[in-house]
Amino acid sequence: MIRNWGVVVLIVLLSNGFCSNGVGLDDIDIDNNNSNNTTIPDVVNIGVLFSFNTSVGKIVKIAVEAAVKDVNSDPSILGKTQLKLSLQEDSKYRGFLSIAEALQLMATHTVAIIGPQTSTTAHVISHIANELRVPLLSFTATDPTLSSLQFPFFIRTSFNDMYQMTAIADLVNYYGWREVIAVYGDDDHGRNGIGALGDKLAERRCKISFKAPMSPEATREEITDVLVQVALAESRVIVLHTSTTWGPKVLNVAKSLGMMENGYVWIATTFLSTGIDISSPLSLSVMDDIQGVIALRMYVPDSKLKRSFISRWKNWTNGSLGLSTYAIFAYDTVYVLAHALAAFFKQGNRITFSSDSKTSLIHGDNMHLDAVKIFNEGKLLRKSIYEVNMTGVTGHFKYTSDGNLANPAYEIINVVGTGTKRIGYWSNHSGLSSVSPEELHSKPASHSSSSQKLLSVIWPGDTTQKPRGWVFPNNGRMLKIGVPKRISYREFVSQVKGTDMFKGFCIDVFLSAVNLLPYAVPYKFISYGDGHSNPSNTELVRLITTGVFDAAVGDITITTERTKMVDFTQPFIESGLVVVASVKKTDSNAWAFLMPFTPMMWTVTAIFFLVVGAVVWILEHRLNDDFRGPPKKQVATILWFSFSTMFFAHRENTVSTLGRFVLLIWLFVVLIINSSYTASLTSILTVQQLSSPIKGIESLINNNEPIGYLQGSFTKGYLVNEIGIDASRLVALTTPEESATALDKGPHKGGIAAYVDERAYIELFLSSRCDFSIVGQEFTRNGWGFAFPRDSPLAVDLSTAILELAENGDLQRIHDKWLLRSACLSQGAKLEVDRLKLRSFWGLYLLCGLACLIALFVYLIQTMKQYKKHYTEDDKSSSGLKSTPSRLRTFLTFVDEKEDTVKSRSKRRKTEMASFKSTSEVGSSNNGYSESSSQRIECTNNET
Repeated sequence: MIRNWGVVVLIVLLSNGFCSNGVGLDDIDIDNNNSNNTTIPDVVNIGVLFSFNTSVGKIVKIAVEAAVKDVNSDPSILGKTQLKLSLQEDSKYRGFLSIAEALQLMATHTVAIIGPQTSTTAHVISHIANELRVPLLSFTATDPTLSSLQFPFFIRTSFNDMYQMTAIADLVNYYGWREVIAVYGDDDHGRNGIGALGDKLAERRCKISFKAPMSPEATREEITDVLVQVALAESRVIVLHTSTTWGPKVLNVAKSLGMMENGYVWIATTFLSTGIDISSPLSLSVMDDIQGVIALRMYVPDSKLKRSFISRWKNWTNGSLGLSTYAIFAYDTVYVLAHALAAFFKQGNRITFSSDSKTSLIHGDNMHLDAVKIFNEGKLLRKSIYEVNMTGVTGHFKYTSDGNLANPAYEIINVVGTGTKRIGYWSNHSGLSSVSPEELHSKPASHSSSSQKLLSVIWPGDTTQKPRGWVFPNNGRMLKIGVPKRISYREFVSQVKGTDMFKGFCIDVFLSAVNLLPYAVPYKFISYGDGHSNPSNTELVRLITTGVFDAAVGDITITTERTKMVDFTQPFIESGLVVVASVKKTDSNAWAFLMPFTPMMWTVTAIFFLVVGAVVWILEHRLNDDFRGPPKKQVATILWFSFSTMFFAHRENTVSTLGRFVLLIWLFVVLIINSSYTASLTSILTVQQLSSPIKGIESLINNNEPIGYLQGSFTKGYLVNEIGIDASRLVALTTPEESATALDKGPHKGGIAAYVDERAYIELFLSSRCDFSIVGQEFTRNGWGFAFPRDSPLAVDLSTAILELAENGDLQRIHDKWLLRSACLSQGAKLEVDRLKLRSFWGLYLLCGLACLIALFVYLIQTMKQYKKHYTEDDKSSSGLKSTPSRLRTFLTFVDEKEDTVKSRSKRRKTEMASFKSTSEVGSSNNGYSESSSQRIECTNNET
């Protein structure tokens, strides 16, 4: 505080007691015990510190005076208390002498100051406001750092620039750009605003690639020098953050330098919309300078109050000044202060001032510092201001807990023709949208990319096509592209001996992709490696991050470690890790006919043959004589029928519907099994079979034998860190010949058990080495790509070009030119036997099993119905109740009987029952014959 007061003292000395402006400190006399302070005062002094000779200052003066007049004429706000307005011209509104002008206001019992106009002045005066506890209410000082705890008495009554920069960052991200250039005034307002923009861009993985600060009072020549540097940079997305005074000058110089043509993007902060609104309509020459520019404007929702204010504004200005959002916020700022004072007085507070004890330490006749008083209730008034909750011309006016206005929003406008076109909105609630913010406040907040939408834009150069946003810098610098200097598999990339040129598959892909780009790419290849061993591609990628190389082209595998350092293009070849081992020819043996099926497959097939035979026997036993007879014969029938279906040689006919249904399903299964068996056996007996003790990466993990890998590749790190193989088992090999020799020796003669490398290399390796083969499955899924610095737009464009190469067939033609080899593949050698497993046929077996179960279930229901119908009469005629075992034996006996016998006996029983009924009717008329009739019936039953 002492240091800040030192600055104040210096300014007071320079201003000679402020007498030059006609207000002397000797004229001020404050009695702290004045009885008038015990009641609500009749007049409350408020000050306005602005540069009224500027366009913004002019509209602020009109708006503030109108607001004070409206407040004083409305007794419902402050009652009989009147606001007394003191206007102080901030002639040096860039900072230093503004302190003296601020002190002049504070020396007049001012309880609050509206202003200052700029953030630079606000930074200086806020220190005085802190000392004297006088709130500063500003709607034009939008520097985000003014909201810090360092300036508790600075109160912003408009939107913080932090939100404006968030909107710009969302715009950049929406259009897919990754780098921007910031052109700004090199003062507190410019630096801190661009700092906030950098933070918001970083959150979206974007960045400011070049900062171009300018002096706030830069001449045309200085502006030209800065913009020439901007034109030489790569990015074509330019964010202009400055004041309404010299911002248009920057755009005019940019127009003269050809920087308003096709390919450029200009995004201006609120200074441009303010200038357009105040000076509307602008001259044709000025409008021509800003065609296609995107600008932001603080959003004020439409309302009855706003429409009334617009109508009154025309009367106040007679049409000489346009209406800017600053005028609306200035008007509402007075109302906010009035409502805060009303709440302040209702709480029983009063306005009192007291001297600062520090001023007594300073002596001198010309200082008069005793006239500068502290507003004792300043903290209470500040609290009342932050608690204001009202509806003004700007809409719902309310502060959040961090001291910023709630629901900040901006209009996004596009300068087109002689005016502007709104292309959308940005709000802190829902981000970018073509719908007004008040319509979205009732819905849940959503910042997803799918909900972000803007209308079409007319870009500089009068085009509707979105600019790419960057070009290669026109400064003669060529891209330094690192290329690995390989000594093995030179088909992929190799240096032409005695020259700086390179050739190979990877080089041809890169050159073809570059030729598809819509712009020229200056580059030069730089070899990386000593020429005696394969260089580390990971180290090559790392050198991009240090600036040694601008890119890397070659057989560079895209791995997790490398993607953390750089960006890769779309993969131009797939290449996962595989295991190669020595193989030997396997001859067929006497038991080769068992090899097509696995043991499990043989077992399940045999079980199903027996199950189906048993099911068909059950379904046919009561109907078909072929399935009846002595037990031994029936067992033989089941076995014969079951296995004869394998050759479709079964001689037993099926007569039941259920039996035919099951047999039909089973014969279909047998047909598939026979066909598969025949095909597999043919392959085993006619195609050369190869075998190896190594079955894949799993068998390598479980033993301790040495494993070879290509020196310089990522294979070693993957096997050690991901698979868990001990590094001592790994042997670095340099050339394919060295790898083949090590495989031939084997692990017991100083060689290796297997060789692990990428499939792209292995295909070349095996093309002329038929004693080796890939064993097991590919156990990684990688690809090769070209490496570029993080967020490089060239990586995106080359990815698109690579996809185009793949679609038009050029990528395959390049592959065939360099990598097509088929010497060993023509032999038709096959590793191991592709034995048929149960999992390939479980669906057929499931279908057959379900058919058997359904048939048995239906058969059981039918049999039980027959049993109930044809056999229960005997149970009723027999005396007493049968036990459960007896009933079961009776049911099994019924099931064993032939169906025709059961039906014949049932028919005969029905005939006898009919005869008995007629005899009973005769006996009813002649009782004498009843006994003999009963005896005849009984005799008949016994015979049966």
